[in-house]
Amino acid sequence: MKSWDHTSTTMSTPYTGRLAPSPTGLLHLGHARTFFIAHQRARDARGTLYLRDEDLDPQRSRPEFSAAMREDLHWLGLTWDAEIRQSDRIPLYRAALDQLLAAGLAYPCACSRRDLAQSTQAPHDDEDDEPLYNNRCRPTDPAADLLDSRHPRRTTNYRFRTPGDLRPILFTDLHSGPQSFTPAVDFGDFLIWRRPLTSNPDDIGLPSYQLACVVDDALTHITEVVRGRDLLKSTARQILLQRALRLPTPAYFHCDLMRDAAGIRLAKRHDALALRTLRAQGLTPADILAMF
Repeated sequence: MKSWDHTSTTMSTPYTGRLAPSPTGLLHLGHARTFFIAHQRARDARGTLYLRDEDLDPQRSRPEFSAAMREDLHWLGLTWDAEIRQSDRIPLYRAALDQLLAAGLAYPCACSRRDLAQSTQAPHDDEDDEPLYNNRCRPTDPAADLLDSRHPRRTTNYRFRTPGDLRPILFTDLHSGPQSFTPAVDFGDFLIWRRPLTSNPDDIGLPSYQLACVVDDALTHITEVVRGRDLLKSTARQILLQRALRLPTPAYFHCDLMRDAAGIRLAKRHDALALRTLRAQGLTPADILAMF
């Protein structure tokens, strides 16, 4: 297996941010506002901005959505300095998994299909967040994890072993203020790897959103993550992974969410508020920005 390595970054390094859309549907107003804020913070800091195509959902990611999101972002006036695509980086994520296995911090798990489908997507609120795990597959002896790490199984899924001491994960969000989440209370052992869906021996499976995000943020030297406040709990999970992999923790800025007239958080099902729909109705980029 490829060895895992990284170059440490500190907050004294130049600002580096990212736009991280997933090509599973059309961008809507909520996406636009979050990406606009991320763009402005990077440009105000005279920093570097990545576009990260988070195309790891094999059932829902489509090339036409990938092309559409780039076009919509350019139409809105947003620019970036470099691009990466997650589907090109699977060996890097697998190397991180191997490191966690070697440390006894991951273990094989037989999960439901629904759990696995959720793990590749960014959870957007408690309603579709990964449920608290009941530890059914968690080995009682951490040595069992180390034994499994010598012969990683291609045909299994893996979970991260969260600490059992109930110490909260604390961080201060640059927009939402102090945050506290407790492993085993607010979230359990979470999925970090999904087994292959095909019999192709070259298919080694896919990382979860949490693992891929941590690896990419580190390897692209992200100093600040700008995203929606529905991902605050994901930040606590990712801080645990960063510590386990000895990676730096960036600053976080979680934006307020945009909601429809009924108070429901905007999602890709809101076709009427998709940028494509609003553009077809004759709205200009200035009209969109005025809605923020």
